[in-house]
Amino acid sequence: MDAAVAGRKLADTGIAFDLALCSTAVRTRETWKLAVHEFPERPKTVYEERIYDASPGELIALLNETPDDAQNVLLIGHNPGVQGLADILAGTAEGDARERMSRRGYPAAAFAVLSFSGSWKSLEPGVGTLVDYWAPSE
Repeated sequence: MDAAVAGRKLADTGIAFDLALCSTAVRTRETWKLAVHEFPERPKTVYEERIYDASPGELIALLNETPDDAQNVLLIGHNPGVQGLADILAGTAEGDARERMSRRGYPAAAFAVLSFSGSWKSLEPGVGTLVDYWAPSE
């Protein structure tokens, strides 16, 4: 299943996730359950109903509430909000990550890895770098 493969690919990034914010929708909960089994350590998971059907701005507002001791956060959500969020946050991109994300779109189990400096309260459009993007094979 694509969710397990996505989990392995995320684990392969070497990022130690401190926190996972997951939509309360059944599909995202199932996706997270399959993906997290591939992680060397399970991050704290918060099921957040505000993620469902959220706009990129609403997702930024939610991320602004993240405690600063959570350095690496995983958001498991829905389109079009999540792809819009990645597009809006990424002021810059490494390699061909932006081109691949634009070309492939954001199918189920796809992920974007973004980095930024500063507190979660300072997260706003354009402050991030799109470091990586992955989507399941079509």
